[in-house]
Amino acid sequence: MSHYFINNSDLQHDEKVLTCYINDVAFSFISDRGTFSKDQIDYGSFVFLKALLKEELGKSILDVGCGYGTLGIVLKKLTEASVDMVDVNLRALKLAKRNALLNKVDVSVYESDCFSKVSKSFDAIVINPPIRAGKEVIYRMFEEAYQHLNQSGSLFIVIRKNHGAKSAIAKISSIFGDCKVLDKEAGYFILKAGKH
Repeated sequence: MSHYFINNSDLQHDEKVLTCYINDVAFSFISDRGTFSKDQIDYGSFVFLKALLKEELGKSILDVGCGYGTLGIVLKKLTEASVDMVDVNLRALKLAKRNALLNKVDVSVYESDCFSKVSKSFDAIVINPPIRAGKEVIYRMFEEAYQHLNQSGSLFIVIRKNHGAKSAIAKISSIFGDCKVLDKEAGYFILKAGKH
């Protein structure tokens, strides 16, 4: 079985163009088989972006597990921050690069298994975690995020209540000392933890 967090070069292509408006700005994204939420931009991303755009994100943002680029591209277009985007899925990364051009944003997109090739630190790290990759991978993302945040930087997560929000809050709290629920909508929890 193929998952969006692994590479499968044998998977046939089936590209789609997805469009949406966020804060009255039009965005278009090319998606494909083998990527997360290929048929529509997932509702969790909309809930996440709505919450993120009310926050002070600082001057540098890292989107971990960026997929075809929804979060990073929108944040680049609607904030003043520099944005880096990483994923382990090479098909998703190619699409993220194409989508950055399509949406006329300058972002840095590169392959990295979680934080394996991330060499700098950031004011904000945003993650829509790959739930099907399992808790071990997701918890490693939380731990490594702490190491890649600037002092006073923040980690932001979107996770469904029924996909382990409660245990994610506990894990993040054990790493950061605290984890705040910024928002809840339609079963999605938006979490924030600051590095102090």
